[in-house]
Amino acid sequence: MKLSTSMRVNRLSEVLWEIPKSEKSGMLVPARIYATESVLQDMDVGVFEQLTNVACLPGIYGYALCMPDGHWGYGFPIGGVAAFDVDHGIISPGGVGYDINCGMRLIRTDLTLADVRPRLDALMTELFRKVPAGVGSQGFVKLNHKDFQAVMRKGARWSVEQGYGWAGDLLHTEENGCLAGVDPDCISDQAMKRGMQQLGTLGAGNHYLEVQVVHDERIYDHVAAEAMGIHGHEQIVVMVHCGSRGFGHQVGTDYLRIFEKAMTRYGLTVKDQQLACAPFQSPEGQEYFAAMNCAANTAFANRQVIAHQIREAFRTVFQQSPESMGMHQVYDVAHNIAKVERYHDKPLLVHRKGATRAFGPGAIELPEAYRSIGQPVICGGSMETGSYLLVGTSQAMMESFGSTMHGAGRTMSRAKAKRQVCGAQLLQDMAQRGILVKAVSMSGLAEEAGFAYKNISQVVQAVETAGITKKVAELLPIGNIKG
Repeated sequence: MKLSTSMRVNRLSEVLWEIPKSEKSGMLVPARIYATESVLQDMDVGVFEQLTNVACLPGIYGYALCMPDGHWGYGFPIGGVAAFDVDHGIISPGGVGYDINCGMRLIRTDLTLADVRPRLDALMTELFRKVPAGVGSQGFVKLNHKDFQAVMRKGARWSVEQGYGWAGDLLHTEENGCLAGVDPDCISDQAMKRGMQQLGTLGAGNHYLEVQVVHDERIYDHVAAEAMGIHGHEQIVVMVHCGSRGFGHQVGTDYLRIFEKAMTRYGLTVKDQQLACAPFQSPEGQEYFAAMNCAANTAFANRQVIAHQIREAFRTVFQQSPESMGMHQVYDVAHNIAKVERYHDKPLLVHRKGATRAFGPGAIELPEAYRSIGQPVICGGSMETGSYLLVGTSQAMMESFGSTMHGAGRTMSRAKAKRQVCGAQLLQDMAQRGILVKAVSMSGLAEEAGFAYKNISQVVQAVETAGITKKVAELLPIGNIKG
């Protein structure tokens, strides 16, 4: 098998591959990749270089991991997972990402395709109006300095307290939509300025709001699906992918600059400056952790406001209450985050960069309704091909630090995608296939063409074969909003 790297890659199982420590000077642990043969073969060389760089970071525990949706990123590869000793390890913004707590939210409904298809144009128009998208978009929620600090402290609960959502939404959100250990004093004025106007907005890039349909033949685990309110029969669901927007980006930018200077003081060296880090227990490390939690809570609050706006758009178009349409939240999960979790009876700081928490059955962190099936995992594909709903497993808790893939993963740059397709033509082609798209920018739409992403079904098959996640249902797009 020909790979893009010259490093030795050993096969451990059908879908698990390992780069030994001997392949790069300074590696403290092996690097492991979950992938089928074909997916591994198509991975860019940046994945192998970046993952082995991560394996050199001080205090890393076990393995540096990459999921099958892995591709080149900033510092860590997208799809990267790494756990660090909380006393002797580091924290790195490159292992979290600029869009802190970029994540997924899924809302189910009792509506069917027959209900929605005749009003799909009106629905997508109303959603496009109610959920601002695009670079620099601003939301309808107006905040002053004190309000925004409350958002940082309370997360999604702040949104619900303001009337944007239901108490049940919090139960079905990772950490109930609020991380502890925040400190608004660790946030710069520039970050505050960028964040205060963006609550309830989608942003641009690969962020989206998608109306999807669940067919009976696309349900693979009926017990888990039933627990989540997914019953098929051409059921309509709504998926949201977005994060902390410019606020999180500024937090990342601020602390990368701080860490670049701090490394000298602590005698730290890294293989790539994008992996700038600080000891987790250092003042700088703790300040970044507190600031990151502020941004993560803001992302939870952002998706909560968007969920409210989605319900209001459905209310307007269908002239029914969201309650009567059964618009309950399935789950909300982060995929750009660092969190202290316990594995092998040891507290570890787990960095997930474009990777999703996938706690198995019995985890006390899960709502009671999901404790017997495992945590819902929401994996977005491309806007042309569909997405998946999965659940975490006990094996993930033993093997992958309770982590799995987060989406399809790109196969080509945005610039290359734009050279290969015209956004206006793509819009028309998708409409002919029954997928109605509303986009702020035709250029931005072209960047997100389906061919720019890996085959989501192959990526999902890899994590299922590995036993770290289990398929529940496939969700097919009928309407999409792009920034």
